Amino acid sequence: MSILQLLLIGGGIMAILVLGYAAFAGPSAAKEGQRRLETMRFRHSENTDTKVESQLKKAIAARKPKTRSVAGSGSRVDALAIRLDRTGKGWTVSQYIYTSLGIALAITVIVYLKSGAALLSLGIGTVVGAGIPHLVVKFLMNKRTNQFNAKFPDAIELLVRGLRSGLPVTETLMIVSSEVDGPVGVEFKGITERIRIGRTMDEALQETADRMGIPEFNFFCITLAIQRETGGNLAETLSNLSDVLRKRMQMKLKIRAMSSESKASAYIVGALPFIVFIMIWWINPDYIGGFFYEDRLIAVGLGGMVWMSLGAFIMAKMVSFEI
Repeated sequence: MSILQLLLIGGGIMAILVLGYAAFAGPSAAKEGQRRLETMRFRHSENTDTKVESQLKKAIAARKPKTRSVAGSGSRVDALAIRLDRTGKGWTVSQYIYTSLGIALAITVIVYLKSGAALLSLGIGTVVGAGIPHLVVKFLMNKRTNQFNAKFPDAIELLVRGLRSGLPVTETLMIVSSEVDGPVGVEFKGITERIRIGRTMDEALQETADRMGIPEFNFFCITLAIQRETGGNLAETLSNLSDVLRKRMQMKLKIRAMSSESKASAYIVGALPFIVFIMIWWINPDYIGGFFYEDRLIAVGLGGMVWMSLGAFIMAKMVSFEI
């Protein structure tokens, strides 16, 4: 049996499994019934807490990130541009594409000169060229998000002090943009500039929330929307939000500390086979060269990579927690 036949059989089995899951995994009837009961409770209840919760759900539904949905489904180029913008580096889509092509070409040439297998070299070069820039962009996005979340509670506290001193919301936003450094100051400066050229505060905040995609900032936007609909002390509301965000950050740090050992073990276990394979191949290519031209060894190697990938994915999900 050739390697092509093995790949076709494996792809067919995976397709059958995916179709079977899609056919039998439907919406939960219990969740749908619970949703209808909550809708009736929100509609007919006279409780103040229930009304506030209903308005919160309406505000969340009304403030969906439309830009992201369009960019993610209608245009992959726009979705990539949004990802690059979230890094804060000012990279363009063309620079990203040229970098990916350059890395893919370099890796393809190096692997081909070492192994002599054209298709294998092209496959490895394509995977590495598409994967490394993606991982770099993801790392920079997470880094900027963490920097934003670290300074955002301080920015809210500054807003609270400005509101309690009698300043309007727009003036306090300008103070935050000038006093807080890092991504928080940059984003609030963009908000104040959009308000200055005639955009409403809701539109300016929503545009920033759609572009950043950070839950903490979405909480801030929803809090302002709820306060404008229900009234009340905005300074006190923002002070409570700041306290909630600080506790949320503390919980994230605690989870990161508790799962750090498991993550390190997963990284070592997942990377060690590939590192050993590359080292042996680099030192003695003839000893392990059969994985590049022998059909049975190629099938075994691909199967091992698939199972290793599944194991790494499962371990990553086990140590990943949503707050």
